[in-house]
Amino acid sequence: QVQLVESGGGLVQPGGSLRLSCVRSGSFFSFYTISWYRQVPGKQRELVAVITGGGSTNYADSVKGRFTISRDNAKNTVSLQMNSLKTADSAVYYCNSNGSWGQGTLVTVSS
Repeated sequence: QVQLVESGGGLVQPGGSLRLSCVRSGSFFSFYTISWYRQVPGKQRELVAVITGGGSTNYADSVKGRFTISRDNAKNTVSLQMNSLKTADSAVYYCNSNGSWGQGTLVTVSS
């Protein structure tokens, strides 16, 4: 069974940066599309960024130009570099691969 483990969340001031990581267990990591989602209490989980096995990326309009998704196939890891953070970016961030979810990592943007 695939396991996804997120890390890197924390408390940061508006305008700051954080880098989230998602490690996926299992073989053939490079073949899989990995997505980052986020969720705040009372709202639906929303897609933030996607990276395909071939390295193509896509972003939610709300994070374009501020967030960058990347992958390191040698480490079975997908990262989400988040810059110019806003209070509206506060959420639990989850990674998803082929229907499997990690436990999430909390990002709080506050002064």
